[in-house]
Amino acid sequence: MTPEWVIHFGQHALYIGMLVAAPLLLTALLVGLLIGILQAATQIHEMTLSFIPKLLAMAAVGLLVGPWMLHTLVQFTHDIIVGLPEAIK
Repeated sequence: MTPEWVIHFGQHALYIGMLVAAPLLLTALLVGLLIGILQAATQIHEMTLSFIPKLLAMAAVGLLVGPWMLHTLVQFTHDIIVGLPEAIK
């Protein structure tokens, strides 16, 4: 296992992690921003008003992009397992 391989693996793992997490995080960010603007405009500061829409939006996005996320993680794992014999040399 060369240092270059380890660095490449670490960079690729971080990239895949960010790529997979991005849809859910961006959804939570956008819905939270919209709810925050709505709460500031109406002076209603109820905690469930911000939590429930975020939860529902993230569940919907999770159902929509879940297969892509799973495929990306399975492909990453497959690439690691296939490339492991070369890395051990």
